[in-house]
Amino acid sequence: MARTKREPQEILDEQHEQVLQRVCAIDVAKGFGQVCVRVPRADGRRGSKVFPVDATTGEVLRLGETLLGQGIEMVTLESTSDYWRIFYYLLEACGLPIQLVNARDVKNVPGRPKSDTHDCVWLAKLTERGMLRPSFVPPAAVRVLRDYTRTRVDLTRDRTRHWQRLEKLLEDALIKVTTIASKISTVSVRDMINALIRGERDPHRLADLARGSMRAKHRDLVRALDGRFDAHHAELATILLGQIDSLTTEIDRLTTRIDQLIADLPTPAPPGQHSDQAPPEHPGTGPGTPPAILHRLAGIPGISPQTAQVILAEVGPDMNRFPTARHLVAWARLSPQLKQSGAKHFGGKTSKGNPYLKGVLGTAAASASRTNTFLGERYRRIVKRRGKGKALVAVARSILVIVWHLLADPTATYHDLGADYYTTRIDKERRQRHLVQQLEALGLQVTLTPAAA
Repeated sequence: MARTKREPQEILDEQHEQVLQRVCAIDVAKGFGQVCVRVPRADGRRGSKVFPVDATTGEVLRLGETLLGQGIEMVTLESTSDYWRIFYYLLEACGLPIQLVNARDVKNVPGRPKSDTHDCVWLAKLTERGMLRPSFVPPAAVRVLRDYTRTRVDLTRDRTRHWQRLEKLLEDALIKVTTIASKISTVSVRDMINALIRGERDPHRLADLARGSMRAKHRDLVRALDGRFDAHHAELATILLGQIDSLTTEIDRLTTRIDQLIADLPTPAPPGQHSDQAPPEHPGTGPGTPPAILHRLAGIPGISPQTAQVILAEVGPDMNRFPTARHLVAWARLSPQLKQSGAKHFGGKTSKGNPYLKGVLGTAAASASRTNTFLGERYRRIVKRRGKGKALVAVARSILVIVWHLLADPTATYHDLGADYYTTRIDKERRQRHLVQQLEALGLQVTLTPAAA
């Protein structure tokens, strides 16, 4: 059987795939970095100069001055833990072009010697041939914002763990109030715990502290609050509540600081323009400013203001780094892996990505799945045939695509397509033929009669 002749496909190199003449690569460790410099020699041959540099501010700055004098076109760092930061930040401040690459992409060829010297030489050779794909490192202002939002996420998780420890303590004291209240962190439950710490043991008086809708559950509360809460429970509960209150104070302070940092972020460059050419300051108003961007992101179903802050801190307000929504989705590892060999296509799972971004997108997808919106209907359609996990990933991907469009176009706003988006666009004739074929396959004869108006 003759094969169909196909036109040749032209694949252009990306900017980071250009061949370079003067490169430097650093194999990073905790206390030092093994540096390899490759520049043309007078005899036309190429060689590698390898030397160690201590991971201190002074030594790295002197290295930056040396590399600038040699006309280095690109410096490559391997993302080893957080040890790469001192080299990246200081060499970037020196004005050197620098890229951070994933350790998975720079593994040495199996069978070759493994040492710091060989690793940095191999990294330099890959750099000069344009065979490395740089990782996304946001600008300094966004990195500062990211540090604050990530710290707030970590402290919020710690506070949740203390609430869980307090709930276990109440279970040990035979207090079952969490079976009646929606959450242990409600004001009514907090008042009851404080009364228990003060020495109140009468379940009727404790139940009288209920507020709002919990007052209707007075009888159930009396039975749930009849336990064995003694002095050691009171002491431990006091410690846990003190930790919770302290974390709440710090979280509130971080939230205030995050609002200030977002207001001070520079306005992102227009699409197609490099971020370095953007104006250094924004006027404070307008659709393209970070506070306005935050407001538009919060309009997406499932995204709260704090979730929007985390998304803005993780991806940054400038989408010039991600030419299309597919690039952003692929970077976030929300698109399944595709493997092709001949005529066979093999699907794969989504790989690990940014845990903070994927975490808030998963939470947003779970919230959107319970709404009567396009995203909620998309979840309900997919969950029937693919399961909850894949349905949530699909909705999270849709949310991130919406985020890209809102960040790429400062005039864009989110308009929900509606929960009836799919049903109003169904091909009725095709659906009718499909149902008739199913009934005929069961041995039935089908006659269609139009329904009365």
